[in-house]
Amino acid sequence: SYFMFYSSIHPHYSMVRFFFLAALLMLERCQSFLVSPHYASKINFARAETLLSSVEDDSLEGGSFDTFREDVMKRIRIAQDSSSRGAGFKQIVANVIAGEYDAAAVRSEIEEAIASSPCVMFTWQNSPSCKKAVKAFELAGADVKKFPLDDSWEKGNPIRAELGNMVGQTSVPCIFIGGEYVGGFDSGSTDESPGICDLAFKGSLLPALEKAGALKE
Repeated sequence: SYFMFYSSIHPHYSMVRFFFLAALLMLERCQSFLVSPHYASKINFARAETLLSSVEDDSLEGGSFDTFREDVMKRIRIAQDSSSRGAGFKQIVANVIAGEYDAAAVRSEIEEAIASSPCVMFTWQNSPSCKKAVKAFELAGADVKKFPLDDSWEKGNPIRAELGNMVGQTSVPCIFIGGEYVGGFDSGSTDESPGICDLAFKGSLLPALEKAGALKE
């Protein structure tokens, strides 16, 4: 699913480039990578460089192959660095998709967004869980400020990666009530932030929304 997503956010890459990237990243590491993501740190860069260098530019349409090669190697090294820092598989994928970014600037932007409203939700427009969360807040009578991470992907991907670093979960929706992370729709990273479904069943969602001033009058 990562490779299909990568292809969708980089439409200028031809299908040849797409499948080459997929083969390269999974090279001799597929089963080990799935069983233990930390094994990604043992990617053979020399082997990858050799394969990249052996592909003729004429076989890849549109754009510079050198640029593509540099991008691929940069993202592999992001995966390696993320793994060495103990990131989980989903966080590694989010970091790779985001690419290089100014973490301090992105975190500042996130904190500003969280402080901008009593209830804030980072979303993807076509995510089923995001749609369910929007509906749930409508039923609860809550006023929610939404920040789409898919408009544009170039801006949203670093925010998603940094949100994962901040709260321990990269999935959307990512919801904050009164400045506090509460999880997503039906999941979260801790018992204190289990998602709004669990909070609703526990009877603590409406009080939290009321305390934050997020309920419509």
